[in-house]
Amino acid sequence: MFKQLSTSLLIVSACVFSACTSVVKQEVAILPTPVSLTEQSGAFVFKDEMKIGVSDQSLFPAVGYLQEILRNVVSSSVEVTADKNQVDVYFQLGNTGNAGNTDGKPGSYKLQSTPEFIRVEANDYSGIISAITTIRQLLPAEIEIQGAKQAYSIPAVQIEDAPRFEWRGFMLDASRHFWNKEEVKHVLDLMSLYKLNKFHWHLTDDQGWRIEIEKYPLLTEKGAWRQFNKHDRGCMARAIEEDNTDFLIPEDKLRIVEGDTLYGGYYTHDDIKEIVAYAAQRGIDVIPEIDMPGHFLAAISQYPDLACDGLIGWGEIFSSPICPGKDATLEFCRNVFKEVFELFPYEYVHMGGDEVEKNNWKKCPRCQKRIRTEKLGSVEELQAWFVRDMEKFFHANGKKLVGWDEVVKDGLSSDAAITWWRSWAKDALPTATAQQQKVIACPNEFFYFDYAQDQNSVKKILAFDPYADDRLSPEQKEYIWGVQANLWAEWIPTMKRIEYLIVPRMIALSEIAWAEPAAKPGLDEFYRQLVPQFKRMDVMGVNYRIPDLQGFYKVNAFIDDATVNLTCPLPGTEIRYTTDGSMPDKQSSLYDGTLKIKETTDFTFRTFRKDGSPSDVVRTKYVKAPYAEAITAPASLQPGLKAVWHNFRGNLCADIDAAPVKGEYVVESVSIPEGVKGDIGLVLTGYLEVPADGIYTFALLSDDGSTLKLDGELLGDNDGAHSPVEIIVQKALKAGLHPMEVRYFDCNGGVLQMELVNDKGEKTVLPKEWLKHE
Repeated sequence: MFKQLSTSLLIVSACVFSACTSVVKQEVAILPTPVSLTEQSGAFVFKDEMKIGVSDQSLFPAVGYLQEILRNVVSSSVEVTADKNQVDVYFQLGNTGNAGNTDGKPGSYKLQSTPEFIRVEANDYSGIISAITTIRQLLPAEIEIQGAKQAYSIPAVQIEDAPRFEWRGFMLDASRHFWNKEEVKHVLDLMSLYKLNKFHWHLTDDQGWRIEIEKYPLLTEKGAWRQFNKHDRGCMARAIEEDNTDFLIPEDKLRIVEGDTLYGGYYTHDDIKEIVAYAAQRGIDVIPEIDMPGHFLAAISQYPDLACDGLIGWGEIFSSPICPGKDATLEFCRNVFKEVFELFPYEYVHMGGDEVEKNNWKKCPRCQKRIRTEKLGSVEELQAWFVRDMEKFFHANGKKLVGWDEVVKDGLSSDAAITWWRSWAKDALPTATAQQQKVIACPNEFFYFDYAQDQNSVKKILAFDPYADDRLSPEQKEYIWGVQANLWAEWIPTMKRIEYLIVPRMIALSEIAWAEPAAKPGLDEFYRQLVPQFKRMDVMGVNYRIPDLQGFYKVNAFIDDATVNLTCPLPGTEIRYTTDGSMPDKQSSLYDGTLKIKETTDFTFRTFRKDGSPSDVVRTKYVKAPYAEAITAPASLQPGLKAVWHNFRGNLCADIDAAPVKGEYVVESVSIPEGVKGDIGLVLTGYLEVPADGIYTFALLSDDGSTLKLDGELLGDNDGAHSPVEIIVQKALKAGLHPMEVRYFDCNGGVLQMELVNDKGEKTVLPKEWLKHE
């Protein structure tokens, strides 16, 4: 047995039926990585009229899922039997025994395939589903076509497997853009393929209410529809600018009402039941989220009395919350959840509790009265009171509450679960686990799949381990329930765009959710194992993101001439390019590995999938220039850079100077000075002293915007409001001092970092002795 999965085994063709029919070959490539896998000789061939046995009729839905995978390929029958020898494939519930610490774990299974039979044992239904998805990955990718019958086989193997974490989740935001039943089912199918088992469904927010509540029909009659907002218009603009139909607003989700074009949709009770059943068949629990007390504008717009009197509208940052001072508002919230509880059988329901803008509560007489009556000290305590009151209602109805990490200090019971999303809220994980509350780790820095992707995205996911927090005791680690990715849909109008954003990141998520750290492959090996997964995605028509092109930076410096050496972790990727700023298409120049330049050139590269559809667009500049001259040293220089903190709330680094100054510092690195938080506009100035003539490479990482100037030249432009983004730039410098300026802004606890990159691509902090100021 071995823990590192081999991807090189090819199954020898076998003869089946009355003639020698070629069996489709398949390499063993299972992700997430199994605990143990033993390869054996031979293969099990799927034949028509295959008999499937189960130990219990509760497994009929699981076998139905297998039959769906095999539809149009083989016919099969199912029966409850204790006689394994009378069937070709047998599924049995029962303790799987000890397989590398898999004993008794939910989701664990043992799978044995031989040329004669397949046998599966699992602790529970979810383990049976995990085994079925393993069988699916052992089958050739062509199984997904569902075309003409062939002889499909899986290799003879013995697998003993179990997940590391019980919670392996994915959150889909259906409020900003509505996803119909078939689209939601497609997401569930992708989750199941990679053994994810918790579907967090964000159903309400300011932009739309997506779940039918019979007691309050206006929530969906009007609250599920809107005129185009700035995000919709932004998507439509990107569709044109990037020549990318993934950003087009789907026409089937538009309707005309009194001359207005409205956009949206919602789920009826029957829709919800159908999707919940579909998920359950695939071993997936559905956790609905009704976000409150904030993010409630879609409801307040239809039922204005839910808000504080006379205070409906947008707050400084986020939308107006409900009025917790009104008993009628509390009753409304309870009535909504009553219907939700009836539709979703899983014991946990998500109540949100995040990003509540509380200015209205400070002005509202009813809220102030509630604060006095309940002997509370502030509007923050008023929110905590509301959350606790709702948890009591959950308990009275047999449910348990999940909330975003803003509720971690609200005095909830140990039954509550916390979804830790704020990477900068460092105390959320130790606080919740100390309170014996389960924690779902989804820090935005790693697991917000709507964030822009770069060459570090998958690497960061694979490196994440919630157990690595050294503040956690062994007892606290027991309360880490698992990990989850979140997909917020402001800029995601189509399922094709969803596919692009989640594949392959969803596969990396499944790896850390399932495999123990010692069993996880390194980045290069993981990409190698992804190749057959991409082949399956090609067959399935999934709009996955081709891994990043490598071999260049955002800005590349050269002295005389240069060769553009591009590589891609996905072999055979088609790369086309332009040099005039236009968007590459299938008629643009094909990169063939031999591209030399002698002058400054701006490139736009674009990769294309096997079906000809485009993937990423990358813009890069190759700059021909001599070594920049160093300046004469000023009279006296001090170590470090000057940092000026402005009270800035904007979207462009150039505007920082106009904001009032809050403080001045000296820093030893390009970073946010200690104590600087809130509305941040930083201007760091000084000199970079390099020891020798050479081409120097710098990585600038920021969340939100940043810029880098060297010798008065804008070298690194990472400006604008965005999630964490790293750019890498080069400049030819002569030994000595070079004037340097870094600008940065953020409003909610961001990231700023600048590192030196060597010829091997390794990053180190800029040597502090290189940084000087007057």
